Amino acid sequence: MEIDFTFLTLGGLMLLSGYTVTIYNSLVRLKHQVARSWADIDVLLKQRHDELPKLVDTCRQYMAYERDTLERVVTARSRVANAREHQQIGELGSAETELRAGLGKLFALAESYPELKASESFQHLHGRISDLETGIADRREFYNASVNLYNVRIEQFPDLLVARPLRYRPLQLLEFEAQD
Repeated sequence: MEIDFTFLTLGGLMLLSGYTVTIYNSLVRLKHQVARSWADIDVLLKQRHDELPKLVDTCRQYMAYERDTLERVVTARSRVANAREHQQIGELGSAETELRAGLGKLFALAESYPELKASESFQHLHGRISDLETGIADRREFYNASVNLYNVRIEQFPDLLVARPLRYRPLQLLEFEAQD
């Protein structure tokens, strides 16, 4: 019984090609999972972005002496929007930290204004923004898990043999300061 080396070589190349395609497809799937998880965060950030001016306007009516806090929230909101639009993950993390600190202070100061706390508009906006914050935190966990899985896969053997020539690069995690 003779072994046909051409047949064996061809079979080996087919197996190797199939395995390479499988690795490539899994990397593409991970890349799209990261993009989808970013899109989920982006939707919530846009929704919160739209709600914040309403909250600031409602608070302005009651909090005449708390201009610094209100301006801090408005400035941080602009930084978050800019970082979100340009997908600058590192800048978004620091801007989010600043915005969350400003909102925390704003909600704490609202305790000193019983009329504001009793306002139906304020209560609705407070609840809505709190829900969005929870959603952002949940989506951030999923995004970071997706990025971590992607980053590990492009560094693992044999996946790196496909990822490096195709210039797959590590992605940045979305991180907030420890206080959040």
